[in-house]
Amino acid sequence: MKKVAIYARVSTDSQTVENQLQELHAVAQRNGWIVTSVFTDEGISGAKGRDKRPGYDSLLKGIARKDFEMVAAWSVDRLGRSLPDLVSFLNEAHAKSVDLYLHQQGLDTSTPSGRMLFQMLGVFAEFERSMIRERIMSGLRRTSKKSGRKPMADDRAEAIRKSLQDGLGIRATARLHKASPMTVTRIAREMANPEEPLAA
Repeated sequence: MKKVAIYARVSTDSQTVENQLQELHAVAQRNGWIVTSVFTDEGISGAKGRDKRPGYDSLLKGIARKDFEMVAAWSVDRLGRSLPDLVSFLNEAHAKSVDLYLHQQGLDTSTPSGRMLFQMLGVFAEFERSMIRERIMSGLRRTSKKSGRKPMADDRAEAIRKSLQDGLGIRATARLHKASPMTVTRIAREMANPEEPLAA
């Protein structure tokens, strides 16, 4: 008989895990599984990390110790809110040869079709990570374009350089040439390091 741990979670205090537990116990009975552990998190969002979900943390520790052979949960969103979260969980369980049963999705990684679905989930999770990375990089490129400064006119920059070479201070040079102290500081820094690009 297969040793199974049940995990149940609800997001708000007004909800209860009882319905999930009742159904999962019934599934275990129908399949001849022995429920050896029950872990619950009540009033805790699935978006919270492991450190904020004591039941989930205990479940993962049980997996690491191989206390059971399978984890049964009501639905994928009881474990986490994203596909990468699920795949990360599956990878941890798979590394310890612990299977996963998800009632709502009909997923059972102890079956050939369940293992195939697990592999497909991994592909989709990697695709999602790639899309997130691309969105972040696109956002950074847009921000960079919006905040980019136009190069300062050569004659104006040269006049500021001459004032600095003549010994005029940063603030005095900025007032004289109607430039910001930050701009003059950048020019002074460029004079010390000619390879640094100049911006207004």
